[in-house]
Parts: sequence; structure tokens; C-alpha cells
Amino acid sequence: MEPVAVNHVTAIKTIPCIDSGTLNVTVTTAQPGTNDIIEVRLLDKGKVVATAKGLQGKEMRLTVQNPTLWDTENPYLYDMKISVASAGKVVDEVSSYAAFRKISAKRDANGIMRMQLNNKDLFHYGPLDQGWWPDGLYTAPTDEALLYDIKKTREWGFNMIRKHVKVEPARWYYHCDREGILVWQDMPSGDMGNHWAPREYNGGMDKQRSAASVANYYQEWQEIMDLCISNHSVVVWVPFNEAWGQFDTEKVTEWTAEYDPSRLINPASGGNHRPCGDILDLHSYPGPEMFLFDAERVNVLGEYGGIGLALDDHLWWNDRNWGYVQFKNSREVTAEYVKFAKELKEMVKRGYSAAVYTQTTDVEGEVNGLMTYDRKQIKIDEAAVRKANQEVIQELSK
Repeated sequence: MEPVAVNHVTAIKTIPCIDSGTLNVTVTTAQPGTNDIIEVRLLDKGKVVATAKGLQGKEMRLTVQNPTLWDTENPYLYDMKISVASAGKVVDEVSSYAAFRKISAKRDANGIMRMQLNNKDLFHYGPLDQGWWPDGLYTAPTDEALLYDIKKTREWGFNMIRKHVKVEPARWYYHCDREGILVWQDMPSGDMGNHWAPREYNGGMDKQRSAASVANYYQEWQEIMDLCISNHSVVVWVPFNEAWGQFDTEKVTEWTAEYDPSRLINPASGGNHRPCGDILDLHSYPGPEMFLFDAERVNVLGEYGGIGLALDDHLWWNDRNWGYVQFKNSREVTAEYVKFAKELKEMVKRGYSAAVYTQTTDVEGEVNGLMTYDRKQIKIDEAAVRKANQEVIQELSK
């Protein structure tokens, strides 16, 4: 906590465009009606490379010649200094950062829609991450703990995390920016489930939500997007999962795209598929399967796997532990994981552009994590899993 001036910076929005070498910055302050001057300076290794001045709430454009791009192998961040001046006197200063990267979709030489990072095809591969902790449930014990899960994900050879029906503290997204890992951000589900149709187009039924429930959804979804809008690791928005509370899918997707046109939208992960957004997302357990294909959108395997292994002394409870399949030791789990990865690899050329493995850690009675709930035991041969993961990711670039 710190004392601040009456008119101080309350929010910063940065949207890069690598094609033009520009960074659009919007700064919000506590007193939007003033004529106080906002100054933004962008620094590269301590050297100012771009500046802009303007009013709060108004977009300012900074231009950088041949900017260093942020990607999963080189998560390059520029420093940013922002000041608020009233009657010529600086009343508030903050430090932040920004990055230049682009997430998009484009048809490849075979006519298949692919996701691109910085105008290059990239297969997104990562775990389903629910962010649960045995001593704090949705709250991690320390900042180091938040970072640990992300670092292990990178060490296992993944390049993406699907943050599953949870919103993390801003610090978590900062770590993802620094570590160079892509993030698919889910909207937490609400209003219970619907009739779910995972294996057909335009199946299932939308939820009839009350006006208050609909208003609450849009308010909270906007708050989540505002939280992550300047985190360049966040590249995909996921409004609905497995029909849970799913409603007005086309309208929600259109609203999301209008609010943030700089990212891709995965409108309905796992079922109740509608002809909207950028992605068709299938779920298949335990092994990977491709049972639908959309020629107009990116095709992804939004969930698969769930290989279970219950380890004594690392369980939330002693019964009702489950995985989609159960094995007895790390060797068996690793063999099954590698087998699934090889199957997935064959599906990449056929059309899959991303995959999400369930899951990073055990969660209470779900014992299908790559490590235990307490993070004390890694359940897989890390080198073998890393090798398998890298081969899947590299398949798209052959």
C-alpha cells in the first residue's frame, strides 16, 4: 500500500500491433474529468524508444521500429513509465511493462485453419490448470508457489496453460508474461448445467438465465477481460465450458470479439458447438480423438487424458479417488501419456492446432494430475514427457 495523489493512475491498457510496429496505450485515472496530461515512455534496456502524451481514457499510439517480439522462446518485455501531470507538476508516476506479440488464425497450405503467434503457425499444447491448493483451495500459499506450477509446466515441454473456470491474481498472469507461456482464460461457469451435446454441431440447449444472471455474467466477464487485457501471455478467451450455464452463445461471442478484437475466441469448449468465434473445441477422454472438423475455424482438442495415479500420503482423502483411467506407478502413467502424445501427433497434420491435457495437479479426489495435490511428488518421467510434448508441438512446423 502507498499514499497516492487525488488523481492517480488506476488502470493501463496496452494493445500491440506488430504489423505496424505500434503499441496502443490507454491510461485511466481516478479523476476522469480533468485535463491532466498523461505521458507514456517505453524503454528498451533502460533506453527510451518511444513516447506519447495525451489525456486519460484516450488511446495513445507509440511507434517502435523493428520491435523485439514476445514469444514462447523469448518472452521479451519492454519497460514502461507513466506519469500524470497537473498544471505542469507531476502528481503520480507508475512503472509497468508491455510487449509486442500477435495472436491470429490463418489457413495453411493444406487449407486448414491454424493459430499463429507473430504470423507463424504454432501448436498450442498445455495442461488444464484449475489452480487448486490443499491448504488454501483457490488461494496459493505464496508467490513462489504460483510461479512453481508455471515453471514446471514449461519444464515439461508445454507452451500453454488453459486456466480452467478460475481467475488468478494479477501476479499469476505477470509470471506467465515473464516465463513465456500462452494462456487460455476461461470464464468461471455459473447457473448450473444444460443439456450437453459434445459430439455434434448445433446440439444441446442453451440455458434460460434470468435477466439478473445475464447481467452478472457480462459484468464479471468484462472484469476478467479488463484484468488480463494487458497480459500478452493471454491469447484465447473461453466464455463457456461443456454447456455449464451456456446461453446466447453467438451474442456472447460477438460481444467478446467487439470488446477485445486482438485475441481469439473459443466460444464453447467441449460441446454445444455453435457456428461462431474462431475455434471448434472437442473433448475426448481418455485418449485423443477427432470426431468433428470445422473447415472455417481452428480445430482444437480442448481436454483429453486424465491418467490417474493415487499415491499414498499425498491424497486429499483415502477413498473416492479417481481418474479417467487408473494406473499403479509412474512408469505405467508415463507410458500411457507418451502413447496418447503419439496418437495426438498423428492428428496434428489432419487438423488439430492445439491440445489440453488434464491436468497439472491432482485436485482433491481427482488424482489425474501430473503431480500430486501437495506438489511434493511428480508422477511422470519428466524427460520422457518433455520429449513427447516437444515432438507434438514441432509436428506443425515440419
